[in-house]
Amino acid sequence: MRLDLIIRAREILTMDPARPAAIAVGVIGGRIVGFDDELAGLDAERVLDFGDAVATPGLIDAHCHTAWWGLGLAAIDLSAARGLDELYGLIAAETARLDELGEPDAWVHGTGFNQAHHGGGFPDIARLDGITGDRPLYLRHTSGHASITNTATLRLVGALEPGFENPVGGVVVRDDSGAPTGLVEEAAQGLVQALLLPYSRERLVEALAAATSRYAAQGITSFTEAGVGGGWIGHSPVEVAAYQAASERGRLHARAQLMPAIDALRPLEGHAADFHGEGRGAGLDLGIRTGFGDDAVRFGHVKVFLDGSLLGATAAVTEDFCGHAEHGNRGYLLDEPETYRERALGAYRAGWPLALHAIGDAAIDLALDIIEEAQDRYGRLDVPCRIEHFAIARPDQVERAGRLGVAVTPQAGFIGSFGEQMADRVGPERRDWLYRGRSVIDAGVILAGSSDLPVADNDLRRGMQSAVDRIADGGAALGPAEAITPEEALRTHTEWAARATGQLADKGTLERGKLADLAVFSASPLTAPSIGGLDVVATVLGGELSYDSRS
Repeated sequence: MRLDLIIRAREILTMDPARPAAIAVGVIGGRIVGFDDELAGLDAERVLDFGDAVATPGLIDAHCHTAWWGLGLAAIDLSAARGLDELYGLIAAETARLDELGEPDAWVHGTGFNQAHHGGGFPDIARLDGITGDRPLYLRHTSGHASITNTATLRLVGALEPGFENPVGGVVVRDDSGAPTGLVEEAAQGLVQALLLPYSRERLVEALAAATSRYAAQGITSFTEAGVGGGWIGHSPVEVAAYQAASERGRLHARAQLMPAIDALRPLEGHAADFHGEGRGAGLDLGIRTGFGDDAVRFGHVKVFLDGSLLGATAAVTEDFCGHAEHGNRGYLLDEPETYRERALGAYRAGWPLALHAIGDAAIDLALDIIEEAQDRYGRLDVPCRIEHFAIARPDQVERAGRLGVAVTPQAGFIGSFGEQMADRVGPERRDWLYRGRSVIDAGVILAGSSDLPVADNDLRRGMQSAVDRIADGGAALGPAEAITPEEALRTHTEWAARATGQLADKGTLERGKLADLAVFSASPLTAPSIGGLDVVATVLGGELSYDSRS
């Protein structure tokens, strides 16, 4: 027998207790066929020898927004601006560039705004109008749960018309006189996006190619796209076709699991036995559900937004945010609990595990209620339900999540970037509840690692180090008792992420029969002084190099 490939390194961390380490891996047809002594006497078409480097299973980002980020790579990057004058300068430069191109109707797009970089302030709409004139403006907050617009954009969406009403689950923010401030929150962003959607399949393919080539450079071999095809998170009703096209053309450089937004689902009818005797469910046409697809593009959970963001103080909490008077100071759910319950249960009984976006503890209560009712009425599915973010989780909620067997995706990478800002939002009594680690593992909850890109970057090494040390960029410790070990941090982006996404049979550990997806680092993530200080030497996707720093 002749192998397609042998991969060698100083150490290969398999994350498989039966064979924790190796120095060689054999590959046929993009899958692992053996290790070390099992390869004795066999040769291969190719050999990848990484010398003193250390390989692990390919990293999995269990919750990110790839199309959003890829499309935003061409927008103004507002994340580095410090002070509103600098931000106004970036907008003015982009407006001038579009003027020079002779594109009077082109939008000014920006992404990555964070009010913490501007003393807590937001741009003045009058200043924005003075810079942009009649050209529409759309600046996305780093959380994705708010945007900043100008008068031209508000006019286009009808927000200046008498009798305008906010859409369900969103707000066009106004000052005390009733005039719009330019801030648009949550589902109200859909009014603006309706003017831009749908993006063409070809533009989405380009965005996916640009984004996933950057993923490969981070050691990422798989990711979950947390919302396609509907709601304010979707980019086209045929968004899945763009993923398929990118894969077919060799332009998808990491494996994609797609979560359809619940808005993309529709009522389904069939035999009563198909829907636990209720005769009706919710899903995609022909009964397509979780798991449908191939190794490159596959459907995952259904995504349900319950509340907003912590940074924007729109997350639904049971106790007041600190220093925020908006919205009764406790954020808000984006729809009525009974509406969520009806829609989510319809999807679940049609075979879709739930991924419920819940940041505030009030939203987490609702998420747990829905999951428990779904499991009690229809049984547990093979793939665990998930709570996305699980950001402000009370101790009783951690225990209940473990009892229900759910997976959670708190973003450890937020601790460095936003840790002190988030702690200020919730106050000293709740700061140790933020983006938990240790208590989640101890309660038996599946802890899946995720970046939430582009809310924060997708340097998963930095995120893993934050999970270990829990130090915010300003130096303060955020819930130090929630620190986890380097091995556990690595498992959040390998084995445990694969469990949470229902894909452990194919990835997450290096075992015979699994996909030959590996990340290669300059040293071991288990023993290096800082995981965040490691270099990505190479990334292997199905036995092929998707990134190689040596070339």
